[in-house]
Amino acid sequence: MSDILIVDDERDIRELIADILQDEGYGTRLAGNSDDAMAAIADQQPSLLILDIWLKDSQMDGIDILKAVKRDYPEVPVVIISGHGNIEIAVAAIKQGAYDFIEKPFNIDQLLVVIRRGMETSRLRRENQALKRRDTAPAQMLGESPSFRTLIGQLDKVTKSNGRVMLSGPAGSGKELAARYIHANSNRADGPFVTVGCATIESDRMEEVLFGRESDERGIEPGLLEEANGGIIYFNEVADMPPGTQSKILRVLVDQTFLRVGGNDKVEVDLRVISSTNRDLEAEIAAERFRRELFHRLNVVPITVPSLEERREDIPALAKHFIEMFNKSQGLPLREMSEEASTLLQTMTWPGNVRQLRNVIERILILGESSDAIQAREVPGETDSTPEDGRVVLSGSLATMPLREAREAFEREYLLTQINRFGGNISRTAEFVGMERSALHRKLKSLGVVTGSKAGGKGAQIDEEVD
Repeated sequence: MSDILIVDDERDIRELIADILQDEGYGTRLAGNSDDAMAAIADQQPSLLILDIWLKDSQMDGIDILKAVKRDYPEVPVVIISGHGNIEIAVAAIKQGAYDFIEKPFNIDQLLVVIRRGMETSRLRRENQALKRRDTAPAQMLGESPSFRTLIGQLDKVTKSNGRVMLSGPAGSGKELAARYIHANSNRADGPFVTVGCATIESDRMEEVLFGRESDERGIEPGLLEEANGGIIYFNEVADMPPGTQSKILRVLVDQTFLRVGGNDKVEVDLRVISSTNRDLEAEIAAERFRRELFHRLNVVPITVPSLEERREDIPALAKHFIEMFNKSQGLPLREMSEEASTLLQTMTWPGNVRQLRNVIERILILGESSDAIQAREVPGETDSTPEDGRVVLSGSLATMPLREAREAFEREYLLTQINRFGGNISRTAEFVGMERSALHRKLKSLGVVTGSKAGGKGAQIDEEVD
């Protein structure tokens, strides 16, 4: 039920407003002075506050209460009423964040219009806060590959500090997920996690979106920096931040203060900053598209998020996770993954990384042939050109080679694919392909694949250790 708190030192006025609102189906509470008002707000946050400017025998006037409410409960709309209304008071109230201003004696119809609009604003703000809280719930990070374990180890080291982190890695590799992991395991976990999409916000609106705006007509409109106060602000693809904004963000990092667009009062914030990029920022600096000073401020702890092809061993677990996720969120079939399909996923190329794998799994489930285990023929892209009789369609280059060269090229590609699939582990690769470990080493050597720290071809990492 809606809850409107009415604060007025005149008993007749507050009871009249309460009667009117109760007839409209609203729930109300009453307070006659600032102490009762603040106690009522602390006891239960109201959906909307109707507040008289002048309060007799009170330690705080309406403007003081307004400031306190907008500081501690910024999502609560405040409607100011006063019998001494003039343009200066109205402007002062709106600038401090009041939703609207009504002069006594008020028109009942006008009051109800303002209350209905204010309650709708309150509802939307509550829904927005609920969505933000749900959105900040960390998605599960899954994996057991060496590169993934290295990533988790680095993330765990920075969670409890307040240091700025720069996450680098290809698009779709999970940089935002890594940032959310830091947030969820930090001492700011109860605070907000606010994402700034530097590549998606129009450059001419970036400063208003970040810093907020003040105007006589619209009052105070907080920006993303204020919304992130007490928590983490995440600059996604920071290389796309406009140059003019870069210098102002640099000042925020130094002072933890800023001015809203159109404002004169400094706003203080307590923020931790995490950034990400899929570009070479040193090259961006050399091209004078990114400020070196800002890079050094943001790049305190650099962490690389591996591509999906660097963690092929994790693909089966990730696929299983996405199947379960789509079953819960969309009601898609809860299917198993056949060994052949799982193997095929591990051998594919993934330019879109984890994001691409997620999309592939969603497509398979939507277009699924049955509720049985997912088969290799259902995996899109890689098998579309394979005839149903099981014949292999040769690529143009293989088809023009002599048999010996084609066989060697196939064996080299096949073995490198399997080595990549098993994270460079020779023992596991040998077991899968059905060869002795020593025989596999000899075969790799004969094909010109170096079994040192890095292999040729796709650059597979070769792990000489036995599990």
